[in-house]
Amino acid sequence: MPRSPHIHRPRRGRYRSRALGAVLGLTAASGLGLVAAPQPAAALTPPVAFTADSLPTWQTNGIVWALAQAHGTVFAGGTFSQVRPPEGRSGSAQDAVNFVALDAASGSPTSCKLSFTVGSGTATVRALTVSPDGKTLYAGGYFGAVNGTPVSSLAAIDIATCTPKTDFHAAFAATVRALAATDDTVYAGGDFTSVDGQSRERFAAVDATSGALKPFKADVDEPGRALAVTPDGKDLVIGGDFFTVNGADSHALAVVDATTGNNVRTYPLGFIETNSVVKSVATDATGFYTGNEGTGGGVFDGRIALDLSTMNQRWRDTCLGATQAVRPYKGVLYSASHAHDCSSVGEFQDGRRHHLLAEPTTGTNKLGWFPDTNDGLGEGIGPRAMTVSETSDNQYMWVGGEFTTVNGAPAQGLTHFAASPDVGAPWVPQVSAEAYQPTEVHVRWRASLDKDDTKLTYKVYRDGGSTPVYTVSGDSVEWARPQMSYTDKDVSAGQTHTYRVTATDGAGNTSALSAPSTVTVPSSADAYASKVVADGADLYWRYDESSTPYAPDTSTGDHSGLHANGASLRQTPGAVSGSSTALGLDGDNQYLYGADRTSVPGAYSIETWFRTTTTRGGKLVGFGDHTTRLSRNYDKHVYMRDDGRLVFGVWTGATHTIVSPDSYNDGSWHHMVATQGSSGMALYVDGVRVGTNSATGNQQYDGFWHVGGDNLNGWPWRPSSDYFAGQMDETAIYPTALSAAQVRDHYTLASAPADTTQTVRASADTYVNAGAPSTNYGGSSSLAVRGSSAYETYLHFDLPKAPAGTVLKSARLTVKTNTLSSAGSTDDISVRPITGSWTESGTTYADKPSLSASSVGTLSGANATSTLYSTGLDASALTGSLGGGCDLALTSTGTDSLWLWSSEATSAQNTPRLTLTFGAP
Repeated sequence: MPRSPHIHRPRRGRYRSRALGAVLGLTAASGLGLVAAPQPAAALTPPVAFTADSLPTWQTNGIVWALAQAHGTVFAGGTFSQVRPPEGRSGSAQDAVNFVALDAASGSPTSCKLSFTVGSGTATVRALTVSPDGKTLYAGGYFGAVNGTPVSSLAAIDIATCTPKTDFHAAFAATVRALAATDDTVYAGGDFTSVDGQSRERFAAVDATSGALKPFKADVDEPGRALAVTPDGKDLVIGGDFFTVNGADSHALAVVDATTGNNVRTYPLGFIETNSVVKSVATDATGFYTGNEGTGGGVFDGRIALDLSTMNQRWRDTCLGATQAVRPYKGVLYSASHAHDCSSVGEFQDGRRHHLLAEPTTGTNKLGWFPDTNDGLGEGIGPRAMTVSETSDNQYMWVGGEFTTVNGAPAQGLTHFAASPDVGAPWVPQVSAEAYQPTEVHVRWRASLDKDDTKLTYKVYRDGGSTPVYTVSGDSVEWARPQMSYTDKDVSAGQTHTYRVTATDGAGNTSALSAPSTVTVPSSADAYASKVVADGADLYWRYDESSTPYAPDTSTGDHSGLHANGASLRQTPGAVSGSSTALGLDGDNQYLYGADRTSVPGAYSIETWFRTTTTRGGKLVGFGDHTTRLSRNYDKHVYMRDDGRLVFGVWTGATHTIVSPDSYNDGSWHHMVATQGSSGMALYVDGVRVGTNSATGNQQYDGFWHVGGDNLNGWPWRPSSDYFAGQMDETAIYPTALSAAQVRDHYTLASAPADTTQTVRASADTYVNAGAPSTNYGGSSSLAVRGSSAYETYLHFDLPKAPAGTVLKSARLTVKTNTLSSAGSTDDISVRPITGSWTESGTTYADKPSLSASSVGTLSGANATSTLYSTGLDASALTGSLGGGCDLALTSTGTDSLWLWSSEATSAQNTPRLTLTFGAP
């Protein structure tokens, strides 16, 4: 259901009242004077040229508005009075009045010291550019002197001596905000309306040597913010707040003749929105690029790429979050902004701000480069300027602005990133293992994230092994982290396995191992889960996870979910028989949403179980176009009214609903299925169809499935709360309309007897040694088994009673070999009941207990170190011990010793354990 349009409001005023930042306006020509540099590190995902690892950089005590570079030195101008060492580094603050020169590699100040001052008001440097020969730095802003030498808001600095050029005289009557330079000309844009006493409306050109005003004239009606000379030197791209150029209609952007200032290409109002301006312009060999900022509703805050040959638009990125600087480099457009909503281009939803982004110069899809700053001080914009410095052995992306943190650590005003080395490891994966059939285990994890690599390699490890059982590569960015999965078919019923996953980037940086996920393989299939998957669920959230935010998808669709605001996990009992758990929601702001943007083009079914006593209603499941904020389009949903009745609704320009005749806020588990297809809509509760209508259409948009809450504004019988208070379980979405028979089967199968498993770890264990007949090993972290000369191991387990109505269907013993090089054994190990008495702390070989002559199981093939091994046991032989103690011995007739971890081992997963499976007789 549609809502009001998005309103974007930067934290400042408009036009002349704003404190607006300088744009570099660096041209292709102004990059001369640099030495050749190597290609970026191959470890980064191409075409990204820089890591996201911020380097130690001296910091300012104010705002950096402009950057430029030459010969391995980076120049920063702005509004500040000091620079200080990077956080945590030694050194003292230094005076730096609105300017500092820094070594491009180390980030430390050079010996070049310049002070930009003014007699009245606040001096500031707003623009910097370097001459094509790399010998002269031009600085613009609002100032009256440089190191005491009188100037008028534009100065020329000899780079070799770091001194103002006294023979350069240019007099600008107001702030200069943008600069660009050729061999013989310096172009300026800003607030001024006269230069050297002659009329020049906000753009002007002066002689590069003397500063004398040139005939060039490109008058605009509002401030100029950006400049760039085309690579051939014939034209000048200008940007700003203006609506006319030389009297012609051209809003915020135009191309003028570099000699005369005459219009070459205008862009009438509408090409860029009325309430938006151009803050930055840059060129490369094939195009020019704009960074844009707007205020109010319907703004354009993103970036535009235009071809140099035609001057027509190549692409437009409509992300929201004012763009302050753009910098093309080796086929990539890097940008500084506070982008918070890129949903219009199919990327991240409106939410947290992203301050540094990269995209190909040929398209708008974001690349895997995600260093970040905060908004910082001043206007709360974040970064405002960018430049690239190439040295003999590396390349550096420099960023300046008003931020006070970089990648979450303190860093004010300045930061820089190198092309190599890449040292940042990917995030640790979050893993879930599940087995609902006796033949396989499904291991799932959400793709990890690396701030400068989109392609990562994942390795799956089983049972603490050092060799991965599965390796796979996959792509991910912050807003598209797909679920990845591995099916382990080398399993047997009753076995317990533990899985962990690592993520590695192209440079070989590897995350820590994920937290372990342990699963026991059932002796028979979970009838309910198997049926949901077999009936074609494309999303299936079972809510058995132990941590947030990742909610794994049991279906083959791999559409994982993400928890918001800390729902309660592993609530019992769940809706389905067996060990499955449920999700608890508080009705205030807790919900779950799909990690993957999708659409619902045809038939669909929504299925879930719910339990509640709420009188405030709330949304159970629905489709909306947002994730972390209320959706602006929302339908295909089922919600509960305050009186406990259910409403299933779609939107086609009007609402179409089905309302259940009964209420379901009675504290019991209920099963709900809502379908829509060619026959219309149907709502089922507890296996029975409770309502239908003939509506076959719904609102079409890309969005995300929600569980537990989302917008309900404008819908009939809107409940007191948009969020559901209660428990939910087994939510599934299907790309078909389930039949009445399928719905009935699902409802019935949920209460069918299901196997449950319990794991019991040894509460006492020891071994005895014929070679040391009087020695007790009860405190040892190891256990030993050998026939000659003899070792025997004894284990004690406290067994639970069988759950009501069930019997012990299977039992499996699991042990783990230790790390001794000789720990594994090629011999068969017998598992025999102990018939005599023994104690962990007192038993020795001399008084070892008597054992049954028959075995209840045989452990074979345990020939590797630090590996889990298991064997099935005769369940009938253990049945009599349920609810009491069970004592088992491990013996051998061979000569190859087996060394195992005992219950004294430091890791619980190494302890000997029994896995018991209970089920219907």
